[in-house]
Amino acid sequence: MARVFFREDRCKGCGHCLSVCPVKIIQFDEKLNVKGYHPAIVTEEKMSKCIGCASCARICPDLVIRVEK
Repeated sequence: MARVFFREDRCKGCGHCLSVCPVKIIQFDEKLNVKGYHPAIVTEEKMSKCIGCASCARICPDLVIRVEK
């Protein structure tokens, strides 16, 4: 099973990862991070749907996302 991890403190909420996720499991958190943005997250309930394609990690301009297979 693949897992995706976000460095939420560095996310600026650009939304690129949301647009490229083929299974649409990424969403914005309701809470703000230290920079004042709503960071991208994947909830534990949706984590099992991750297919490990790493499209989100490749498109992230700030290297916030790590995918483990």
